[in-house]
Amino acid sequence: MTVITNAAAALTFVWVGLVVGISFLEAPLKFRAPGVTIPLGLGIGRLVFRVLNRVELVLAVLIAAGAAAAASARIQPLVWAIAALVVLLVQLVFVRPRLNRRSDAVLSGGASEKRSSTHLYYVALELVKLAVLIALGVALFA
Repeated sequence: MTVITNAAAALTFVWVGLVVGISFLEAPLKFRAPGVTIPLGLGIGRLVFRVLNRVELVLAVLIAAGAAAAASARIQPLVWAIAALVVLLVQLVFVRPRLNRRSDAVLSGGASEKRSSTHLYYVALELVKLAVLIALGVALFA
């Protein structure tokens, strides 16, 4: 393994940690904290996920570059890196705008505060992304 491959593997598992920590721990727990209203939780969530997605894009580019550098020896890490980037782009282009419109409607009082089915798509994509990232990290270490 080269330094570049090692760095890509390390960054992959940093990304895994971010997804688990934010999407599966912080996001659902913030609404259970005393005093956190739906509008406050939505505002916090939008800010946190906006920053998370920017960090994810940077990580995706760096990891893909590392996987591309390793592609002469093995193509599998590059395939997994591209898959992770595709899942992230689907979330950013198709799902996040719908979630933002929904939260805008809730914050303006124009929609019920019940969860929308769009959240389920986002969570499903997070699970897919998590599995792809773990496979990518393992492939980079192999």
